[in-house]
Amino acid sequence: MGVNGKVRVAVNGYGTIGKRVADAVNLQKDMCVVGVTKTKPDFEAKMAVRKGYDLYAAIPERAELFDKAGVKIKGTVDDLLSKADVVVDCSPGKVGAENKAKYEKAGVKAIFQGGEKASVAEVSFNALSCYDRALGKNFVRVVSCNTTGLTRVLYLIKENFGIKKVRATMIRRVVDPKEDKKGLVNGIMPNPITLPSHHGPDVQTVLDVDITTVAFKVPTTLMHVHSLNIVPEKDVKAEDVIEIFEEEPRILLFSEEDGFTSTAKIIEWAREVRNRYDIFENCVWRDSVSVVDGEIYLTQAIHQEAIVVPENVDAIRAVFELKSREESMEITNKSLGIGELQI
Repeated sequence: MGVNGKVRVAVNGYGTIGKRVADAVNLQKDMCVVGVTKTKPDFEAKMAVRKGYDLYAAIPERAELFDKAGVKIKGTVDDLLSKADVVVDCSPGKVGAENKAKYEKAGVKAIFQGGEKASVAEVSFNALSCYDRALGKNFVRVVSCNTTGLTRVLYLIKENFGIKKVRATMIRRVVDPKEDKKGLVNGIMPNPITLPSHHGPDVQTVLDVDITTVAFKVPTTLMHVHSLNIVPEKDVKAEDVIEIFEEEPRILLFSEEDGFTSTAKIIEWAREVRNRYDIFENCVWRDSVSVVDGEIYLTQAIHQEAIVVPENVDAIRAVFELKSREESMEITNKSLGIGELQI
């Protein structure tokens, strides 16, 4: 398998998630990036070449556009798939499902993103809650940023205290920071207006829990915010919840007394400590964790550009059965600096 025993990883779609996945894979000792794709020769395509990634045309019919723009490519996505053991599909939502037949024909495993329906893969994936479910599978879907954020905290609470019911409200950024073709200007949009939002059913693809979710889009690009109300099966104190969060590397606790009064402050902090200000962890406000009439309340922020990146790395190890859950997460965490930051 692969080069020098390393899993050969293709990244189909070198955009917001794809470029972060490529960089994360390159930090792993048991896998390597054999190429990335772009649909057009824009600045991101040029940056991929500058960083040393072999570039391929995601749409074969557009290969000549790269030549005309002076951007060197190694071939098309079909050529890339012939060199890969697994492809991480980071193309826009619903395009991944269209690509699946191509991956099946090439005989490569595939990791899809949360923008695809659960039916695109054999299993949906979150490293904490259901790593073993993906062992040896050919097609795995890493759940979305919001679902990843919800699943991590709910898994920890369920494992330690049990869960009777969850009610979650998500305040969603409208687009990623680089997107300028759409967005709200002065409004808040229920998304969807009817209940529940898709996030609850999506959580249930990776964690058995009774959950109802609602979501709103707001005119910001930085992060999502979740307000959670959890009914546990056992009596619990806020300190107990905080303690289990402190023990999990993929959870970060922030306090208002340190100046973290908004997502803008969290991002400003991340700019000082991480490449691209990527926050792979859940950002839970310590001050928000409380227990009222036996119910747990908390508020967290989710960096939508980065939180699923470690999950993609762990999913690759799972499908090739390279490591156990604990081993894979420890390796991924160390390579990405997860669990090392002091706030």
